[in-house]
Amino acid sequence: MPNTGANAYPSRYRWLGLLGSLALAGGGLTSGALPAADTGPTLRASGGAGTVLVFAGLAVLTAAWLLLGRPADGQPPPRARWLAATLAWWAAPLLLLPPLFSRDVYSYLAQGALLESGFDVYTVGPAALGGAVAQQVPHVWQDTPAPYGPGFMLLARATAPLAEHPYAGTLLLRLTAVLAVAALAALLVALARAIGADPAAALRLGALNPLVLLHLIAGAHNDAPPLALMLGGLLAAARRRPLLAAALVTAAALVKAPALLALPAVWWLVAHDRAGPRRLRAAGQVLAAAAVTTAAVTAAAGTGYGWITALTTPATATSWSLTSSFGRTLADLTGAAPAATVTTVRLLGLALAAATILLLALRVGRAEHDPLAALALGFGALVALGPAFRPWYALWCLVPAALAARTPNARRLAELACLIMAFTVMPDGFGPDSAELVLTAGGLAIGAFTVLLAERQMAFQERQLAC
Repeated sequence: MPNTGANAYPSRYRWLGLLGSLALAGGGLTSGALPAADTGPTLRASGGAGTVLVFAGLAVLTAAWLLLGRPADGQPPPRARWLAATLAWWAAPLLLLPPLFSRDVYSYLAQGALLESGFDVYTVGPAALGGAVAQQVPHVWQDTPAPYGPGFMLLARATAPLAEHPYAGTLLLRLTAVLAVAALAALLVALARAIGADPAAALRLGALNPLVLLHLIAGAHNDAPPLALMLGGLLAAARRRPLLAAALVTAAALVKAPALLALPAVWWLVAHDRAGPRRLRAAGQVLAAAAVTTAAVTAAAGTGYGWITALTTPATATSWSLTSSFGRTLADLTGAAPAATVTTVRLLGLALAAATILLLALRVGRAEHDPLAALALGFGALVALGPAFRPWYALWCLVPAALAARTPNARRLAELACLIMAFTVMPDGFGPDSAELVLTAGGLAIGAFTVLLAERQMAFQERQLAC
């Protein structure tokens, strides 16, 4: 690659993104989802200058990511290996922080402690455990059973000795997430090469992505392992290894259930160009491997099959999503019972998502649609029309979209979605008040000014060098 000094494309954006990540980390030390010992019973962080710094850093980081994807005259686009190193640079400042943008990591620790203490995590919530561990969990989730499969419960139980040490427990779960993100990056490149896509473009959109940095690494969310397992399954399917592919995708679904949507894509990648009997044989192999994996992981976790009935747990009465918000608005307008109306609209949303997924499957079956593009759209329908929405849920759509988006317009649409969702959550994971909105606006203004100043200075230095 040509000159990669601090003022050359694309290294200047690597440095700019690192600056944003450092600012984000610095602000998160005081405004993140801190342990209860540092926040008191409200669990709200102090905010203030930390909130300003977080959003200034977030503005700089997202701008660097967007600018890194902008073509430069006379310069080749960055390669996959360079982008992977940039991901490591940007992630490094976020590794030793308290959780950012969510307190879910404390729920993971509580669920592991519940399981280790002999409780049924699919019928009771952290309140049953009590003490300092439960104190870290927001009130709304105190009596909420675990919404995750037995695959995640195996990991959560391993964290039980650290449950009363929230900072150490967070670091352990973040280490798991970091390893999963590293695997995710490598698998994106390998799968892109296997299907004839651009590895660098797939890596940039699917892994070097603000949502990955903010929520999988800084937030230590448990979406990272199943996303990596799902991609591993898709890669195995592309290489015609149906048993391994189905086992990996099923293992992903036993952490978070949405991954099950990739199982038909596995079958199609394995069998789409085979004759009828061989297609049926491949289907049998996929189903058998899925059944064996489910039984083995559930037995190893010792949780039983209560996780099947707990799949609706993330949707509380106050959960935000398009369907939940529409249901509450409809109840206000009609005077109908809010709970019944919201439930009905949610069910209709899930039915519409199921119909969309079925239509996509039929189009793939008729060779009218790429299976990975259909998978991305199917996840998109499930996320958009589901009963609850969190910004990191969008990664289930964006990761396969990183492989399927072959045109500049498709990539720009995905980038726009990332850009919007990166700014929708406060550093401590709670909704903002009016004072925090002012701090947020101030941080964004500082970040935007920093980017403009950096771009102007870089352009001036480049003109001087050209002379």
